Amino acid sequence: MSVAEPATDIARIENVPLRVSVADILRQAIVNGTMRPGTPVVEMALAEQLNVSRAPVREAIQILEGDGLIENVPYKGKRVKPLTLKEVEELYSLREQFEVFAIRRIIEQGADPSELKVHSSAMFEAAEAGDVVTLMLADEAFHRTLIQLADHSLMLTMWETLYLRIRQVMALRNSANRDLTRVAANHPPIIEAIEQRNLSLAVSLIAEHTRSVSPITPEELGIEV
Repeated sequence: MSVAEPATDIARIENVPLRVSVADILRQAIVNGTMRPGTPVVEMALAEQLNVSRAPVREAIQILEGDGLIENVPYKGKRVKPLTLKEVEELYSLREQFEVFAIRRIIEQGADPSELKVHSSAMFEAAEAGDVVTLMLADEAFHRTLIQLADHSLMLTMWETLYLRIRQVMALRNSANRDLTRVAANHPPIIEAIEQRNLSLAVSLIAEHTRSVSPITPEELGIEV
């Protein structure tokens, strides 16, 4: 009697430590703007909210301190690390360099930008529905795909580290932007320029897009001046 081969399309059950799961939940809350800059991070309150003991919450907070998302304030406790104007300027200037470089490689290598259209369409659908969260996820996916299409492993690794804070700024910016359709409308011209292999236009558009945080006030972004 032969033994049946195990199914190959069944996903494995991942045994993720509780501290990692808690860290993922808190990280997402910070980078999507739910826990805004300056929000106190109270171990006991989070443990009760997440229905876990304080130990994994404490360990998760340590992980996020390592990510640079949480900081300890002497005599006051821990909080979501506030942004500063200097940090935002540095983040966006570096992001601009990454995305301009990515655009150049995409056009020079003739990469297919069709996946960008999927995320752009998702942004418009979310904007029409007034769904800020879905729009932010599609916006993130668009820019992550842009970096991936450049086919540059080292840049992608650096981008993953940088992007936690960029996502946070994008989320705060988009939540402050009342015109979601305008957010979505920034992206199709970039795709069209890539399709036309118009390098100068594509670079100009992506550079302008990455600087678009400027019309939003520091107060709306929760930035410390």
